[in-house]
Amino acid sequence: MAIRVRPVGRPQRTLREQIYLWEVWKGLAVTFRHLFRNLARHSLRALGLAGPPGALTIQYPEEPPLLGARARTRHRLLKRPDGTPRCTACMLCETICPAKCIRITAEESPEVMIEKRARTFDIDLGLCVFCGYCVEACPVDAIHMDANDVELSAYNRRDMIWSLPELLGDKKKGRTLP
Repeated sequence: MAIRVRPVGRPQRTLREQIYLWEVWKGLAVTFRHLFRNLARHSLRALGLAGPPGALTIQYPEEPPLLGARARTRHRLLKRPDGTPRCTACMLCETICPAKCIRITAEESPEVMIEKRARTFDIDLGLCVFCGYCVEACPVDAIHMDANDVELSAYNRRDMIWSLPELLGDKKKGRTLP
């Protein structure tokens, strides 16, 4: 049986759609509808009348946002009791990462019971999608994702790459002005 493929025609646009004036007007109508609806709701609340709550703006630096208990934000590597990283450089987190933002290089461990350890462990938070697969894949529970730590901004791409000292908490990742 042969499969017939019919070409899909492009719909013809009217003059109103081609100059985009109508589309801009529709977008402005939605924006002003939200503005006046929230203005009316806040006014009713200010007068002491019951009504649905209006939209709220969070003043971010002064009021940190409240995230859910299961929110995943910042990566953290755990240490052994002797202070060395718990990571055994098995590469499972690097393999499972859908964004390919984890880079690990391994070296031989001086301890007899541990075959290898991570020499470098870098996570590019600019590429990370914060899915948590790396945490689930780790067989030695070496990587965690902290909740409610949303201070991950940077002025350039290089500052978004967190290396082993920052992930272990030995070195603070600070923002510097450009």
